[in-house]
Amino acid sequence: MDKKYDVDLSVVVPSYDEEESLKELTDWIDRVVSQTQYTYEVIIVDDGSSDNSWSVVEQLHKANPSILGIRFRRNYGKSAALSEGFKAARGKVVITMDADLQDSPDEIPELMRLILVDGYDMISGWKKIRHDPLSKTIPSKLFNAVVRKISKIKLHDFNCGLKAYRSDVIKTIEVYGEMHRYIPLLAKESGFKKIGEKVVTHYERKFGKSKFGIERTIKGFLDLLSVTFMSKFGKRPMHLFGALGTLMFFFGFIAAAWLGAKKLWFVFHHTNAPLVTSSPYFYLALVFMILGTQLFLTGFTAELVTRNAPDRNKYLISSTISAQQCN
Repeated sequence: MDKKYDVDLSVVVPSYDEEESLKELTDWIDRVVSQTQYTYEVIIVDDGSSDNSWSVVEQLHKANPSILGIRFRRNYGKSAALSEGFKAARGKVVITMDADLQDSPDEIPELMRLILVDGYDMISGWKKIRHDPLSKTIPSKLFNAVVRKISKIKLHDFNCGLKAYRSDVIKTIEVYGEMHRYIPLLAKESGFKKIGEKVVTHYERKFGKSKFGIERTIKGFLDLLSVTFMSKFGKRPMHLFGALGTLMFFFGFIAAAWLGAKKLWFVFHHTNAPLVTSSPYFYLALVFMILGTQLFLTGFTAELVTRNAPDRNKYLISSTISAQQCN
Protein backbone atom coordinates (compact mmCIF):
# COMPACT_ATOMS: atom_id res chain seq x y z
CA MET A 1 0.00 0.00 0.00
CA ASP A 2 1.15 3.54 -0.80
CA LYS A 3 2.63 5.15 2.34
CA LYS A 4 0.57 8.29 1.89
CA TYR A 5 -2.62 6.30 2.57
CA ASP A 6 -3.48 4.74 5.94
CA VAL A 7 -5.87 2.17 4.43
CA ASP A 8 -6.68 0.84 0.99
CA LEU A 9 -10.40 1.54 1.16
CA SER A 10 -12.65 4.07 2.86
CA VAL A 11 -16.40 3.43 2.78
CA VAL A 12 -18.35 6.62 3.50
CA VAL A 13 -21.96 6.02 4.61
CA PRO A 14 -24.29 9.01 5.09
CA SER A 15 -27.01 8.01 7.54
CA TYR A 16 -30.21 9.61 8.76
CA ASP A 17 -32.53 7.61 11.05
CA GLU A 18 -31.25 4.24 9.85
CA GLU A 19 -30.50 2.54 13.19
CA GLU A 20 -32.05 -0.78 12.11
CA SER A 21 -29.79 -1.23 9.11
CA LEU A 22 -26.36 -0.06 10.34
CA LYS A 23 -25.19 -3.31 11.96
CA GLU A 24 -26.31 -5.44 9.04
CA LEU A 25 -24.63 -3.07 6.59
CA THR A 26 -21.30 -2.94 8.42
CA ASP A 27 -21.29 -6.72 8.92
CA TRP A 28 -21.92 -7.11 5.20
CA ILE A 29 -19.07 -4.73 4.31
CA ASP A 30 -16.70 -6.52 6.71
CA ARG A 31 -17.64 -9.92 5.28
CA VAL A 32 -16.97 -8.79 1.69
CA VAL A 33 -13.73 -6.87 2.31
CA SER A 34 -12.32 -9.58 4.59
CA GLN A 35 -12.28 -11.89 1.57
CA THR A 36 -9.82 -9.51 -0.15
CA GLN A 37 -6.33 -8.33 0.75
CA TYR A 38 -7.50 -4.74 1.30
CA THR A 39 -7.39 -2.84 4.58
CA TYR A 40 -10.44 -0.68 5.14
CA GLU A 41 -12.40 1.75 7.27
CA VAL A 42 -16.11 2.53 7.37
CA ILE A 43 -17.04 6.14 8.13
CA ILE A 44 -20.67 6.51 9.16
CA VAL A 45 -21.81 10.13 9.09
CA ASP A 46 -24.87 10.52 11.31
CA ASP A 47 -26.73 13.42 9.75
CA GLY A 48 -28.54 14.57 12.90
CA SER A 49 -30.60 11.41 13.36
CA SER A 50 -33.50 11.52 15.84
CA ASP A 51 -33.35 7.78 16.57
CA ASN A 52 -30.63 5.73 18.29
CA SER A 53 -28.28 5.68 15.29
CA TRP A 54 -25.35 7.21 17.16
CA SER A 55 -25.58 4.69 19.99
CA VAL A 56 -25.47 1.94 17.39
CA VAL A 57 -22.37 3.54 15.77
CA GLU A 58 -20.63 3.69 19.16
CA GLN A 59 -21.37 0.01 19.80
CA LEU A 60 -20.16 -0.94 16.32
CA HIS A 61 -16.89 0.93 16.87
CA LYS A 62 -16.26 -0.89 20.15
CA ALA A 63 -16.74 -4.22 18.39
CA ASN A 64 -14.75 -3.20 15.29
CA PRO A 65 -12.27 -0.27 15.46
CA SER A 66 -12.39 -0.01 11.64
CA ILE A 67 -15.89 1.46 11.99
CA LEU A 68 -15.67 5.20 12.62
CA GLY A 69 -18.34 7.85 13.05
CA ILE A 70 -19.09 11.55 12.62
CA ARG A 71 -22.19 13.01 14.23
CA PHE A 72 -23.90 16.26 13.21
CA ARG A 73 -25.80 18.23 15.82
CA ARG A 74 -28.68 18.63 13.36
CA ASN A 75 -29.72 17.45 9.93
CA TYR A 76 -27.66 19.19 7.24
CA GLY A 77 -28.32 16.94 4.24
CA LYS A 78 -26.50 14.34 2.21
CA SER A 79 -24.00 16.74 0.62
CA ALA A 80 -22.78 17.93 4.01
CA ALA A 81 -22.47 14.33 5.22
CA LEU A 82 -20.44 13.34 2.17
CA SER A 83 -18.24 16.42 2.48
CA GLU A 84 -17.27 15.60 6.07
CA GLY A 85 -16.86 11.94 5.22
CA PHE A 86 -14.54 12.83 2.33
CA LYS A 87 -12.43 15.02 4.61
CA ALA A 88 -12.01 12.19 7.10
CA ALA A 89 -11.38 9.44 4.51
CA ARG A 90 -7.86 8.02 4.58
CA GLY A 91 -8.21 5.40 1.86
CA LYS A 92 -6.60 5.19 -1.54
CA VAL A 93 -10.06 4.39 -2.91
CA VAL A 94 -13.24 5.91 -1.47
CA ILE A 95 -16.62 4.24 -1.95
CA THR A 96 -19.90 5.84 -0.95
CA MET A 97 -23.13 3.98 -0.31
CA ASP A 98 -26.44 4.69 1.37
CA ALA A 99 -27.23 3.25 4.80
CA ASP A 100 -30.62 1.79 3.87
CA LEU A 101 -29.28 -1.56 2.53
CA GLN A 102 -30.46 -0.78 -1.00
CA ASP A 103 -26.82 -0.59 -2.16
CA SER A 104 -24.89 -3.86 -2.20
CA PRO A 105 -21.41 -4.09 -0.59
CA ASP A 106 -20.86 -7.11 -2.87
CA GLU A 107 -20.00 -4.55 -5.56
CA ILE A 108 -16.92 -3.36 -3.63
CA PRO A 109 -14.26 -5.72 -5.10
CA GLU A 110 -15.18 -4.90 -8.70
CA LEU A 111 -15.38 -1.18 -7.96
CA MET A 112 -11.90 -1.38 -6.40
CA ARG A 113 -10.58 -3.18 -9.49
CA LEU A 114 -11.99 -0.55 -11.85
CA ILE A 115 -10.22 2.22 -9.91
CA LEU A 116 -6.92 0.51 -9.08
CA VAL A 117 -6.42 -1.69 -12.14
CA ASP A 118 -8.36 -0.06 -14.96
CA GLY A 119 -7.33 3.41 -13.83
CA TYR A 120 -10.69 5.14 -13.62
CA ASP A 121 -10.93 8.35 -11.62
CA MET A 122 -14.52 7.64 -10.71
CA ILE A 123 -17.12 4.92 -11.19
CA SER A 124 -20.80 5.71 -10.80
CA GLY A 125 -23.33 2.99 -10.07
CA TRP A 126 -26.30 2.44 -12.38
CA LYS A 127 -29.43 1.00 -10.78
CA LYS A 128 -30.62 -0.48 -14.07
CA ILE A 129 -33.34 -2.48 -12.32
CA ARG A 130 -34.85 -0.38 -9.55
CA HIS A 131 -37.15 -1.40 -6.71
CA ASP A 132 -38.73 2.00 -6.25
CA PRO A 133 -42.25 3.35 -6.94
CA LEU A 134 -43.04 5.11 -10.22
CA SER A 135 -43.19 8.42 -8.33
CA LYS A 136 -39.40 8.11 -7.96
CA THR A 137 -38.34 6.26 -11.11
CA ILE A 138 -40.10 8.45 -13.70
CA PRO A 139 -38.80 11.82 -12.39
CA SER A 140 -35.39 10.17 -11.99
CA LYS A 141 -35.28 9.11 -15.65
CA LEU A 142 -36.25 12.62 -16.78
CA PHE A 143 -33.71 14.21 -14.44
CA ASN A 144 -30.89 11.95 -15.59
CA ALA A 145 -31.69 12.55 -19.25
CA VAL A 146 -31.49 16.34 -18.79
CA VAL A 147 -28.24 16.18 -16.77
CA ARG A 148 -26.70 13.78 -19.31
CA LYS A 149 -27.58 16.16 -22.15
CA ILE A 150 -26.23 19.26 -20.43
CA SER A 151 -23.12 17.77 -18.82
CA LYS A 152 -22.09 15.61 -21.82
CA ILE A 153 -21.27 12.84 -19.31
CA LYS A 154 -22.70 9.53 -20.47
CA LEU A 155 -24.10 8.21 -17.20
CA HIS A 156 -27.56 6.74 -16.68
CA ASP A 157 -27.88 7.35 -12.94
CA PHE A 158 -26.20 10.48 -11.58
CA ASN A 159 -27.98 10.21 -8.25
CA CYS A 160 -26.96 6.63 -7.40
CA GLY A 161 -25.48 6.57 -3.90
CA LEU A 162 -23.05 3.78 -4.77
CA LYS A 163 -19.95 5.37 -6.28
CA ALA A 164 -16.19 4.78 -6.18
CA TYR A 165 -13.48 7.43 -6.38
CA ARG A 166 -9.75 7.69 -6.53
CA SER A 167 -8.75 9.60 -3.40
CA ASP A 168 -7.50 12.62 -5.38
CA VAL A 169 -11.01 13.20 -6.70
CA ILE A 170 -12.79 13.55 -3.37
CA LYS A 171 -9.95 15.62 -1.92
CA THR A 172 -10.19 18.07 -4.83
CA ILE A 173 -13.91 18.67 -5.37
CA GLU A 174 -16.13 20.62 -3.01
CA VAL A 175 -19.55 19.13 -2.26
CA TYR A 176 -22.03 21.56 -0.71
CA GLY A 177 -25.73 22.43 -0.69
CA GLU A 178 -27.41 19.68 -2.71
CA MET A 179 -24.50 19.13 -5.09
CA HIS A 180 -24.07 15.43 -4.29
CA ARG A 181 -26.21 14.75 -7.36
CA TYR A 182 -23.59 16.38 -9.57
CA ILE A 183 -20.36 14.90 -8.23
CA PRO A 184 -19.56 13.44 -11.70
CA LEU A 185 -19.92 16.94 -13.20
CA LEU A 186 -17.85 18.50 -10.40
CA ALA A 187 -15.16 15.88 -10.98
CA LYS A 188 -15.15 16.49 -14.73
CA GLU A 189 -14.86 20.26 -14.26
CA SER A 190 -11.92 19.65 -11.90
CA GLY A 191 -10.03 17.82 -14.64
CA PHE A 192 -10.88 14.19 -13.83
CA LYS A 193 -11.95 12.91 -17.23
CA LYS A 194 -11.96 9.12 -16.81
CA ILE A 195 -15.44 8.63 -15.41
CA GLY A 196 -17.07 5.24 -15.86
CA GLU A 197 -20.29 3.46 -14.98
CA LYS A 198 -21.14 0.04 -13.58
CA VAL A 199 -24.51 -1.68 -13.39
CA VAL A 200 -25.16 -2.41 -9.71
CA THR A 201 -27.72 -4.44 -7.81
CA HIS A 202 -30.50 -2.45 -6.19
CA TYR A 203 -32.49 -3.97 -3.32
CA GLU A 204 -35.85 -3.05 -1.90
CA ARG A 205 -35.78 -0.97 1.25
CA LYS A 206 -35.73 -3.32 4.23
CA PHE A 207 -36.31 -0.87 7.08
CA GLY A 208 -37.95 2.52 7.48
CA LYS A 209 -39.00 4.72 4.60
CA SER A 210 -37.38 6.97 2.03
CA LYS A 211 -36.25 10.40 3.25
CA PHE A 212 -36.65 12.00 -0.19
CA GLY A 213 -39.78 13.29 -1.90
CA ILE A 214 -40.74 14.84 -5.23
CA GLU A 215 -39.25 18.17 -4.09
CA ARG A 216 -35.75 16.78 -4.64
CA THR A 217 -36.41 16.76 -8.40
CA ILE A 218 -37.22 20.48 -8.37
CA LYS A 219 -34.18 21.24 -6.22
CA GLY A 220 -32.11 19.06 -8.51
CA PHE A 221 -32.85 21.13 -11.62
CA LEU A 222 -32.16 24.38 -9.76
CA ASP A 223 -28.85 22.99 -8.54
CA LEU A 224 -28.02 21.94 -12.10
CA LEU A 225 -28.36 25.56 -13.21
CA SER A 226 -26.10 26.65 -10.34
CA VAL A 227 -23.35 24.12 -10.97
CA THR A 228 -23.46 24.74 -14.72
CA PHE A 229 -23.15 28.49 -14.23
CA MET A 230 -20.37 28.20 -11.66
CA SER A 231 -18.36 25.77 -13.79
CA LYS A 232 -18.61 27.88 -16.96
CA PHE A 233 -18.78 31.46 -15.70
CA GLY A 234 -17.74 31.32 -12.02
CA LYS A 235 -14.49 33.20 -12.71
CA ARG A 236 -15.67 35.19 -15.72
CA PRO A 237 -19.27 36.36 -15.06
CA MET A 238 -18.86 39.28 -17.48
CA HIS A 239 -18.77 36.80 -20.36
CA LEU A 240 -22.38 35.84 -19.60
CA PHE A 241 -24.01 38.96 -18.17
CA GLY A 242 -22.01 41.36 -20.32
CA ALA A 243 -22.83 39.47 -23.52
CA LEU A 244 -26.55 39.21 -22.69
CA GLY A 245 -26.70 42.84 -21.58
CA THR A 246 -24.94 44.13 -24.69
CA LEU A 247 -27.20 42.05 -26.94
CA MET A 248 -30.40 43.25 -25.27
CA PHE A 249 -29.27 46.88 -25.26
CA PHE A 250 -28.36 46.60 -28.95
CA PHE A 251 -31.80 45.29 -29.95
CA GLY A 252 -33.51 47.94 -27.82
CA PHE A 253 -31.38 50.70 -29.34
CA ILE A 254 -32.08 49.50 -32.89
CA ALA A 255 -35.82 49.46 -32.20
CA ALA A 256 -35.73 52.97 -30.70
CA ALA A 257 -33.61 54.26 -33.59
CA TRP A 258 -36.03 52.76 -36.11
CA LEU A 259 -39.00 54.48 -34.43
CA GLY A 260 -37.10 57.78 -34.34
CA ALA A 261 -36.09 57.49 -38.00
CA LYS A 262 -39.67 56.67 -38.95
CA LYS A 263 -40.92 59.76 -37.11
CA LEU A 264 -38.36 61.98 -38.85
CA TRP A 265 -39.32 60.54 -42.24
CA PHE A 266 -42.96 61.53 -41.69
CA VAL A 267 -41.97 65.01 -40.49
CA PHE A 268 -39.61 65.51 -43.46
CA HIS A 269 -42.42 64.64 -45.87
CA HIS A 270 -44.93 66.86 -44.02
CA THR A 271 -47.12 63.89 -43.16
CA ASN A 272 -49.10 63.46 -39.99
CA ALA A 273 -47.29 60.83 -37.93
CA PRO A 274 -48.46 58.99 -34.80
CA LEU A 275 -46.70 59.72 -31.55
CA VAL A 276 -43.62 57.59 -30.94
CA THR A 277 -44.95 56.84 -27.46
CA SER A 278 -48.15 55.38 -28.95
CA SER A 279 -46.23 52.46 -30.41
CA PRO A 280 -45.76 49.33 -28.23
CA TYR A 281 -42.32 48.93 -29.78
CA PHE A 282 -41.22 52.09 -28.00
CA TYR A 283 -41.84 50.53 -24.58
CA LEU A 284 -40.28 47.22 -25.62
CA ALA A 285 -37.22 49.13 -26.77
CA LEU A 286 -37.00 50.94 -23.42
CA VAL A 287 -37.38 47.68 -21.48
CA PHE A 288 -34.66 46.00 -23.57
CA MET A 289 -32.28 48.93 -23.10
CA ILE A 290 -32.89 49.12 -19.33
CA LEU A 291 -32.53 45.35 -18.85
CA GLY A 292 -29.46 45.32 -21.04
CA THR A 293 -27.84 48.06 -18.95
CA GLN A 294 -28.73 46.25 -15.71
CA LEU A 295 -27.31 42.94 -16.94
CA PHE A 296 -24.12 44.63 -18.10
CA LEU A 297 -23.67 46.37 -14.73
CA THR A 298 -24.41 43.07 -12.94
CA GLY A 299 -21.65 41.40 -14.93
CA PHE A 300 -19.28 44.30 -14.30
CA THR A 301 -19.95 44.22 -10.55
CA ALA A 302 -19.56 40.43 -10.42
CA GLU A 303 -16.30 40.75 -12.34
CA LEU A 304 -14.97 43.23 -9.76
CA VAL A 305 -15.89 40.83 -6.94
CA THR A 306 -14.26 37.91 -8.73
CA ARG A 307 -11.06 39.84 -9.49
CA ASN A 308 -10.69 40.67 -5.80
CA ALA A 309 -11.44 37.13 -4.54
CA PRO A 310 -8.50 35.55 -2.63
CA ASP A 311 -8.66 32.39 -4.76
CA ARG A 312 -8.81 34.14 -8.14
CA ASN A 313 -5.47 32.57 -9.17
CA LYS A 314 -6.03 29.21 -7.52
CA TYR A 315 -5.66 26.39 -10.06
CA LEU A 316 -5.72 22.61 -9.79
CA ILE A 317 -2.25 21.14 -10.43
CA SER A 318 -1.87 17.39 -10.73
CA SER A 319 1.95 17.23 -10.79
CA THR A 320 5.07 19.39 -11.28
CA ILE A 321 8.69 19.06 -12.36
CA SER A 322 10.85 21.56 -10.49
CA ALA A 323 14.44 22.70 -10.93
CA GLN A 324 15.42 20.93 -7.70
CA GLN A 325 14.25 17.61 -9.17
CA CYS A 326 16.50 18.10 -12.20
CA ASN A 327 19.65 18.64 -10.11
